[in-house]
Amino acid sequence: MALETRLEVKLSQKLILTPQLQQAIKLLQMPQLELSQAINQELVENPFLEELADEVQEASMDDTHGEVEKPEGNGDIEGDVEMPDTISTYAVDDYFDERGSDGRDLGYFSSGYVEKPGFETFLTSTTGLTEHLKWQLDMTNASEDVKEAAEMIIGNIDENGYLQATTEELVNVLGLTEETVIKAIALVQRFDPMGIGARNIKECLLIQVKALRLKGTLVEKIVQNNLEDLEKNKLAAIAKQYNAALEDIHTAVHIIEGLEPKPGRKFSTVQVSYVVPDVYVDKVDGEYRIILNDDSIPRLRISSMYKELLTQKNTFDKTDKQYLIDKYKSAMWLLRSLDERNKTIYRVTESIMKYQMDFFEKGVEFLRPLNLRIISEELGIHESNISRVTSNKFISCAHGMFPLKYFFSSSLSGDEGNVSSTSVKDLIKTIVGEEDSSNPLTDQKIVEICKNKNINIARRTLAKYREELKIPPHTKRKKQHM
Repeated sequence: MALETRLEVKLSQKLILTPQLQQAIKLLQMPQLELSQAINQELVENPFLEELADEVQEASMDDTHGEVEKPEGNGDIEGDVEMPDTISTYAVDDYFDERGSDGRDLGYFSSGYVEKPGFETFLTSTTGLTEHLKWQLDMTNASEDVKEAAEMIIGNIDENGYLQATTEELVNVLGLTEETVIKAIALVQRFDPMGIGARNIKECLLIQVKALRLKGTLVEKIVQNNLEDLEKNKLAAIAKQYNAALEDIHTAVHIIEGLEPKPGRKFSTVQVSYVVPDVYVDKVDGEYRIILNDDSIPRLRISSMYKELLTQKNTFDKTDKQYLIDKYKSAMWLLRSLDERNKTIYRVTESIMKYQMDFFEKGVEFLRPLNLRIISEELGIHESNISRVTSNKFISCAHGMFPLKYFFSSSLSGDEGNVSSTSVKDLIKTIVGEEDSSNPLTDQKIVEICKNKNINIARRTLAKYREELKIPPHTKRKKQHM
């Protein structure tokens, strides 16, 4: 068979996502914080967008998008943007002359403007773990070789305070003797916070035991030899091993529980992010109201000034004109996408409330099984878009704050019909929370309690739910009282 090059015309159908559709999909799945950041970025990049002032918002909430006009013709966003020849007579030359006269186009004003230090100059920053350790190292009178090794050791300590390099690796990198590296490790391990520079949890705890002057005590023996027994709550076996009273073992365990397994975390610079609800559900005069939270989201409109500039003839060349048209269409699409996003979130929340009204009225135990397909078929929206709407978004109601995903769960059979797996997990958490800590309930016993409440659940399923809730087995939940 001979190989040859030839041209062929082939007809095929493909699903292509335009940049505008990709943007709409991204906006749909963004949580509130990311959406606010994305809108602020668009405000910087697109001159046709401007933020409504607070007084304008208060004067007329209905006119938020009043400046957005539907394009004439077939309304296709990809079509040409046609403007009427005369909207208003705006002197474009006067506009640019005004900007050029006071230096605004150059980024400064020419009349006696003096640049002052920015606010960032006066901001303070918290001390990190590395800086804290280096400050202590500078205060020591160790030899230069030991200080050099200690500085390398500090650089290899992770955010939890553990040394992530072996002695051999440090010796090879530094080119120093093993004795010098060992001295440097011992030096760093004497620094604050207690337990810093350890290679594992046992060494971390032993450093703290030594600092508390408990060397040679029952506390040190348990940390040295019985951490696994302690994890399995085998206190009686530990007491028998050391021929000690159970009361003394309890005292030692209490001291060990007060030690810090992650000494570096109090220097963590990770910022805590608080969850902000995307939707509020409030009951007013016996009826539930859905309120979208848009407090941190800028309200946008099309800039009338730039729109009027676009209508001026013979002012811009073809390239500049096309740039303005593209930015105008981009702004229009953004506003429409935001409006569609809000409508979709509202409709999905409304549909969830329809199926989960017992939850909003009575609480978590009345949550019903629900899946994305049911909402998708009711609203005529694809399941993937329902998933995007419910991802990373939260709803606030009388029973607390919940992710929208919380209302979608599988079902378990019960004597009174199917029940939600989420409500079963909440029941398991309640049962474990109310158990006697000296005689915790086994998985089989919890299964029997659930059965008495008309919920049929297998022991294997219960164990899976318990692990998802991060509830340890009954052997590790047992606490022997003194």
